[in-house]
Amino acid sequence: MADVRIEKLYKAYGSLEVIHGVDIDIPDGRFVVLVGPSGCGKSTLLRMIAGLEGVTAGTISIGGRVVNNLPPAERNIAMVFQNYALYPHKSVAANMGFALKMQNMPKAEIDERVAKAAEILGLQPYLARFPRELSGGQRQRVAMGRAIVREPQVFLFDEPLSNLDAKLRVQMRAEIRELHQRLSTTTVYVTHDQIEAMTMADQIVVMRDGHISQQGAPLELYDRPANVFVAGFIGSPSMNLIEGLVDGNGGSLTVEAQGVSLAAPERTGMEQGRKVVFGIRPEHLELDEAGFEAKVAVVEPTGSETHVVLRAAGREIIAVFKERHAFRPGDVIRLKPHPDMVHMFDAETGLRLD
Repeated sequence: MADVRIEKLYKAYGSLEVIHGVDIDIPDGRFVVLVGPSGCGKSTLLRMIAGLEGVTAGTISIGGRVVNNLPPAERNIAMVFQNYALYPHKSVAANMGFALKMQNMPKAEIDERVAKAAEILGLQPYLARFPRELSGGQRQRVAMGRAIVREPQVFLFDEPLSNLDAKLRVQMRAEIRELHQRLSTTTVYVTHDQIEAMTMADQIVVMRDGHISQQGAPLELYDRPANVFVAGFIGSPSMNLIEGLVDGNGGSLTVEAQGVSLAAPERTGMEQGRKVVFGIRPEHLELDEAGFEAKVAVVEPTGSETHVVLRAAGREIIAVFKERHAFRPGDVIRLKPHPDMVHMFDAETGLRLD
């Protein structure tokens, strides 16, 4: 096992720069998720750690050793891909042990490691089967087993659950997290799914356009997003973000947004007339006759919750209720943001106001 340190890392393809001075410190044994929209640079960054992409500037260290110029085989990492990358003509056992065979490891040791990984992943009944005889989840376990037998310092996962159905993704999320708890191997995991990031990570790195927007513990990012992008990206449904102007008349602060007046908490820099973004998560909107008017557009019952899409302040907002309500499209209800759960951002920079 080892820590991973990324310092002032740049990646460019000719004149096109795609990674812009990234700094990430991953302690030994930590499960870190790189998350962001398509094209943000997360997979490129993972491939640079793996040695599949060169470094334009900066350093990547694994276990205190700079690996910029080392080939992938010498970095002591194991990578699990989105498409499994299994040999169709080899059995499960042969797929899992192939890398060890290429290293001329004794057959007895290979068999021992394969058997141990198969036990961890519940693959013992399938060792003689071929990939075509397995389900998607089973094939993903084989790919994970192939990584485990190498006993690497670092596991790298590149969107490994993207090809699975929703129910199987939930199951595999739990299995990967449990695997990490058993092995305690440093893990870097790439996904565009922020639910995966929230449920699996010790530390989340949110990327946008080759930059890091914020990094920290999942609930830290959820409760205190550093900017509008993170606020809108982390959370499902995402945070309601309403642009408006600060009004300090009458001794209390409000945000005026297209006829809707929203009570605003005291924040540094909340001067009269400033353009701000008022943020409130859907679950922190409460029914209250003293609140603002919102017109129901769509009602989405999920069983445990009811998601309601509404029109207010010239935009679409979403409210989530634990209770069941008989709302219908066209109904007008009144909502009030929970005063302790309001987030304020500067409209020009997008940064959090504290």
